[in-house]
Amino acid sequence: MTDKSYDLVSMGRSSIDLYANDVGAPFVDITSFAAYVGGCPTNISVGARRLGLKPVLLTAVGQDPVGDFILHFLDREGVVTRFIPRKPGRRSSAVILGIEPPDRFPLTFYRDNCADIELTIDDVLATPIADSHALLISGTGLSKEPSRSATLFAAELARRAGATVVLDIDFRPDQWHDPRAFGVTLRSALRLVDIVLGTEDEINAALLSDTSQVSLTHSQVSDARVSGDIDAAIQTLLALGPRALLQKRGAAGSRVHLAQADAPPTQIDAPGFPVEVYNILGAGDAYAAGFLYGYVRGWDWYRAARLGNACGAIVVTRHGCANFMPTFDEVTAFVEERGGW
Repeated sequence: MTDKSYDLVSMGRSSIDLYANDVGAPFVDITSFAAYVGGCPTNISVGARRLGLKPVLLTAVGQDPVGDFILHFLDREGVVTRFIPRKPGRRSSAVILGIEPPDRFPLTFYRDNCADIELTIDDVLATPIADSHALLISGTGLSKEPSRSATLFAAELARRAGATVVLDIDFRPDQWHDPRAFGVTLRSALRLVDIVLGTEDEINAALLSDTSQVSLTHSQVSDARVSGDIDAAIQTLLALGPRALLQKRGAAGSRVHLAQADAPPTQIDAPGFPVEVYNILGAGDAYAAGFLYGYVRGWDWYRAARLGNACGAIVVTRHGCANFMPTFDEVTAFVEERGGW
């Protein structure tokens, strides 16, 4: 790749994450929480930095102690924060999580009057997107204005500059006034996107168009299903513009779908790494960080996806997200202990 000052610009939400210390306890019985930093693009930035990339984070925080907390952590990690605006009158967001492994992780977002959804086109213009190899955007950043227009504008700038645009679907139903609006908005953005990252549920949610197709609550992404044919859904999304879609498949690893003209996508399977699940939150963001490291470094699709799988597997064994992202040496040791690449 050509020389640029930064490897990655990640754009979107940030938060203080309060994770239950009482692992296994029902939410009503929690007695204390640990305070971490979170938010999909923020987690990915930290993960990418720990692996060895030079990432810029474009989020926004309030003029409040929570904003101080987030920025202090990011500065300590070495993520470039000087393009992060503070929004007067807005609040830095928060997330509260219960941990009941292996499959219950009740999650509550506090994003009313949220600072990062106030990102503007001017904030984008002040950020060195054209001087980065890749731009990472997320579905939640498209949920409201002015962040929606700013996110689309950032993707336009990146495409014009020859940077790769990566979309993490990041479907959070309770951040949308109508789940069908999520599908409409995401599909309209795909013309600007090169690579899509998502789970089966998120991929199906991206095709939502009418209420007869889905039974959806605002608390369970797993209800967002269009059909049982995930390969057909992926082919439909790739036809809208992206050249690759990376399907995150949990313990099974991930599958890379590469678009082909007038033919079904080529599939590349990257096996996962079996581990005991402690907390699934943040695993997808760790996967994205690992994949992006490999992609920016010029690795092939299989090896980059395999690194993403390893990063995700490590994080599901840990308590939080950004604070627990692995270093490149940690991931390498993890993979070698399990037979290598």
